[in-house]
Amino acid sequence: MRRLRDPDKGCPWDIEQDFISVAPYTIEEAYEVSDAIARNNMDDLRDELGDLLFQTVFHAQMAEELGEFNFADVVQSICDKMTRRHPHVFADTKIKDAEAQIASWEGQKALERKNRGSQGALSDIPVAIPATMRALKLQERAARVGFDWPDAKLVFDKLQEEIIELQNELKIDDNHVNIESEIGDILFVCINLARKLNVSPETALTNTNKKFISRFEHIEAELKSKGKSPETSSLQEMEELWTQAKLKE
Repeated sequence: MRRLRDPDKGCPWDIEQDFISVAPYTIEEAYEVSDAIARNNMDDLRDELGDLLFQTVFHAQMAEELGEFNFADVVQSICDKMTRRHPHVFADTKIKDAEAQIASWEGQKALERKNRGSQGALSDIPVAIPATMRALKLQERAARVGFDWPDAKLVFDKLQEEIIELQNELKIDDNHVNIESEIGDILFVCINLARKLNVSPETALTNTNKKFISRFEHIEAELKSKGKSPETSSLQEMEELWTQAKLKE
């Protein structure tokens, strides 16, 4: 990485980059790691983990050039953090089970936030992560300090309330100024419902996306066998094929 960033003999593209320009590639590589895992492709996973590691090295090198920190500091930082957050492994603290470990972990994170001057329960949840993930983290963090519904039934009630608000908004607001806000409220409550039911909203939506693709591809295949396409077919015909695809699952 030092050679790639060398001002005289390095790569022009690498030399021009900074933290902001590299960040999207870092996110992309993390998703590619996740994709390799989802496909259970160990060869790809090996390669993608290398790509993700390279992103860490890239950022560390840029930081070293600024005199901030280097790659060794990054490694030391995560080692210190894991040691600090696992006192039952690296010290004499006793942890009864995984649930107690989660509570201990969150307590340690809260102390770290306080030491950084970030005392708010929601203060360090990244803005740049996907909205679904951020909503879940916001809800989990708020729940840990007591701001949570006691059971899923009340979340269902809240969901119905938000749906009614959206329907009312559609009736009274011709310009639909607040529609985006109302849709956001519904999505936020749906994520909360998934959390209360111990379902990952990201996994649930990912699986539904796959299911949608499979069913729609069935529609396309069946129509093609008849010399047709979705564009030349009626909605009723496609709905019948959709139902057919569901029955085959």
